[in-house]
Amino acid sequence: MANILVVEDDDNVRLLLEMRLRSRYGVISASGARPALGILEKGGIDLIITDVMMPETDGFSFVEILRSRGSETPVIMLTAKDAMADKGRGFAAGCDDYMTKPVNFEELIWRIDALLRRYKISNEGKIVVGEVVVDAASFTVTKGNTAEELPTKEFRLLYLLLSYPNKIFTKENILDSVWGYGSESDESTVRTHINRLRKRFEGYEEFEICTIRGVGYKAVIKK
Repeated sequence: MANILVVEDDDNVRLLLEMRLRSRYGVISASGARPALGILEKGGIDLIITDVMMPETDGFSFVEILRSRGSETPVIMLTAKDAMADKGRGFAAGCDDYMTKPVNFEELIWRIDALLRRYKISNEGKIVVGEVVVDAASFTVTKGNTAEELPTKEFRLLYLLLSYPNKIFTKENILDSVWGYGSESDESTVRTHINRLRKRFEGYEEFEICTIRGVGYKAVIKK
């Protein structure tokens, strides 16, 4: 059973979250960022749900602290702040998902389960598609007896797309995820790397990289 840390300063909301989630997950709660950081130091937390508007340290700062410490534990932010600027700030801080209150608990569970699946892929460091193994430890793609080591950016781009089959990534998404926020690279850089990956794996029957005209790119698993 996955262990979820709920970080919420409102006692009623925290208790409601605990009650709704406890039948499916192990739930640990904290009333703010400081006690939450203490819990996380002990380990064993698989996912974090945090409020944004908290005293002393808000949710944005809490996530920034986590990421600065090297934590990759997935984070869902729950908040009444639904402006695009607030959502952008949340993702820039390092959250993995963002939901506005009041919470639809069925949807929350879907999002939790999706993140836990993706986090498992990230922890294992390997993606297996048919006979193809994409290994983050060595930056290699192996099929049968053939192993090919990819340049860093090409590998990270392929790994990103294959981690979320059929999910469309905009060029901006890819630039932020692969090249980092504030990078001076542009859309032509993404296009160049996509073309290199296509040429490199054009004979593979397991997957292909598709262009969604005017939007971005996605990986499609073929078998």
